[in-house]
Amino acid sequence: MLKGKLITLGVTGSIAAYKAAELASLLSKAGADVHVIMTAGAQKFVAPATFAALTGNPVQTDLFAGTDGPGGAGGPLLPHIELAKADLLVVAPATANILAKAAHGLADDLLSAAILAAPGPVLFCPAMNVHMYRNPATQANLAALKKYGRHVLEPGKGRLACGETGEGRLPEPPEIVAEIARLLGPAKDLQGLFVLVTAGGTREPLDPVRFLSNRSSGKMGYALAAAAAARGADVTLVTAPTALPVPAGVKAVLVETAQQMLEAVREHFPRADVVIKAAAVADYRPARAAEQKIKKEGETLVIELVKNPDILAELGRHKKPGQVLVGFAAETENLLANARRKLEEKNVDLLVANDVTRPGAGFGADTNLVKLIYRDGRVVDLPLMKKTELAHRILDAAHALRG
Repeated sequence: MLKGKLITLGVTGSIAAYKAAELASLLSKAGADVHVIMTAGAQKFVAPATFAALTGNPVQTDLFAGTDGPGGAGGPLLPHIELAKADLLVVAPATANILAKAAHGLADDLLSAAILAAPGPVLFCPAMNVHMYRNPATQANLAALKKYGRHVLEPGKGRLACGETGEGRLPEPPEIVAEIARLLGPAKDLQGLFVLVTAGGTREPLDPVRFLSNRSSGKMGYALAAAAAARGADVTLVTAPTALPVPAGVKAVLVETAQQMLEAVREHFPRADVVIKAAAVADYRPARAAEQKIKKEGETLVIELVKNPDILAELGRHKKPGQVLVGFAAETENLLANARRKLEEKNVDLLVANDVTRPGAGFGADTNLVKLIYRDGRVVDLPLMKKTELAHRILDAAHALRG
């Protein structure tokens, strides 16, 4: 998605500056042309040569480096103007100092001047002590930058380098790359494809006021639908009840039970190029739903359950050549063994498996930690990431399977 994009990376004087090296590497590997500006403080933590080696471009550090002639000391005559013309300027880490400068229009070094001159999107990734971050002055500066149309990727929470705990951790480099890709807009590589996604946890009625369901929030399925639509696909989302808004550009089919979801999927499956079954479908349903509310009588209540249709297995049986079927496996034990068995039994092309007992990978979270399991035996371990980013990784894999 970033191939050929010109990205200026501003690095400031934070202990998190070492993570900027990984960010530069990831952006370069994604095909971006990365040019780095380092403040004097940043050079106390990481040497400019590190970034030059990772990006293949000279590192700029001096506002007046090019004043002695065209190109100056290995750089443009007016570096703050030339580097500001990037497709995107990202400041990572962004200290309280650079946030204050940018919010008030100061331009006393190369980076602050480039920020002021940037006509395109600018992304700030704050990193600092928790109390510095919470300080009303810093919060006012962040609010001002957002008001001016600048973008801010909120810092993470946790143990900081200073020993304190709270907000202030620089977002992980893969998260920053995902946000950059989002701001620049995804490639329309799914244009002309029909993508069918299922999401949410089905509800099986017990009586007029109760039902059997599960903990699924629908966030993963909705993220997949949104990402596919953003990449140009014609997307239909068959969704059980959730608290989420339907993504822009997505056609939604609202269902409740597993049987209703099966019927909706059957209707759209024949013309689908990619099917992603992210819904958590109830395996069983009550044999009979009471017509009236079941009253509390007796010490026990016995409910007879019958098996629901296996939607994924039916799709696997009827999959046509050229169709890509992606399934999910949420497990609590023996993740790889259970996932591989599901992949074979359901005849899916790609299985997304996660252990829901792991921190950050359970139901309702904004993040996920998964393994991508292929029919040829490959297993790709992905790091913990936001579901919005993971959605694109899954779509990348599915699209690659189409050849």
